[in-house]
Amino acid sequence: MKKMILNVNRQRHEVAVEAETPLLWVLRDTLGMTGTKFGCGKGLCGACTVHLDGQAVRSCSIPTSAAADKEILTIEGLATDGQLTPLQQTWCDQDVAQCGYCQAGQIMQATALLQENPSPTESDIDDAMEGNICRCATYTRIKQAILTASGQ
Repeated sequence: MKKMILNVNRQRHEVAVEAETPLLWVLRDTLGMTGTKFGCGKGLCGACTVHLDGQAVRSCSIPTSAAADKEILTIEGLATDGQLTPLQQTWCDQDVAQCGYCQAGQIMQATALLQENPSPTESDIDDAMEGNICRCATYTRIKQAILTASGQ
């Protein structure tokens, strides 16, 4: 076991875990942040997407030691003082989610896209969201929510 400092959602947490423990399990099991979901365990589906120093990453594929002393943002930390981000609000307004399981990862990936490219084209959205799988196939609604949130 190794003691590490994780900066999650603007709060500092000291954890004692094996260095190679996937960040996903520390977020969920140690810190109780269950918004980040387990999907495939191989970084292929995007359900576990979080931001690490502002970049969208698959938390199932990141060892906790690689995230120590970096800024981690999960779906729980996206809203500020109970105020949803414009993307989250649009997601709700447009009833994007069906079962909802993948939606935290979808929103985190879309948030990273909009931070990097505030006015994405449909092709930009397709490229950025390609690795995030939605078994309910709400891809059209996801794309529309991203376009709406970007003011298009």
